Amino acid sequence: MDMILQTANLCKNFRKQCAVSNVSLCVEKNTVFGLLGANGAGKSTVLKMIAGILKPSSGTIDFDGQPWTREVLGDIGAFIETPPVYGNLTAYENLKVKAILLGVKEERIREVLDIVGLADTGKKRAGQFSLGMRQRLGIALALLNEPKLLILDEPANGLDPAGILELRGLLRGFPARGITVLLSSHILSEVQQTADHIGILSEGVLKYSGKVNPGEDLETLFMETAKKSKGEGR
Repeated sequence: MDMILQTANLCKNFRKQCAVSNVSLCVEKNTVFGLLGANGAGKSTVLKMIAGILKPSSGTIDFDGQPWTREVLGDIGAFIETPPVYGNLTAYENLKVKAILLGVKEERIREVLDIVGLADTGKKRAGQFSLGMRQRLGIALALLNEPKLLILDEPANGLDPAGILELRGLLRGFPARGITVLLSSHILSEVQQTADHIGILSEGVLKYSGKVNPGEDLETLFMETAKKSKGEGR
């Protein structure tokens, strides 16, 4: 298997608290990998270390077969927490601000607007967008630099069923474009329909990693993994 991302014994401590402990992930190229866990399980912390927002306390990250350095950020797009959107600007204008910073041609702006389904928003300001549209604009911003790896933290948060369905179709289309997706979520049913592989985090520890099999009861797997985790803690 050809891996885009591998972490080995990745740890993050905040003062005396261990947020992530010895997490070893393998993410195959051109797939969707879902990182599952309850709130506070360490999902966002793991993603932030891979995206260069947080520095690991220990452990290693390899990206596309090479040790992680800040230079690889040119091949990583990340949408973590709230999208960095200017409410008084249109979708195009929001993307143009970042495109200027990245030195990206304007043609790419039109490409990503088309990819995320915002090409027809015209002069409508982002502050008037629905939550689903804002989420898609956040993804568009993360796509501007033509990343090999797209990192999304809880992208379905707050979306209604129609928005979730649109997002699912969008995410499933990325591997065919040569983009690997690493996303975090606590919505098990959605990950089951979106991801090729999953990892389950509990209290900062990776308790399970494997392929998503058709018809598998992900909720049962998740609950059994959580029970084992609690049993180990006693």
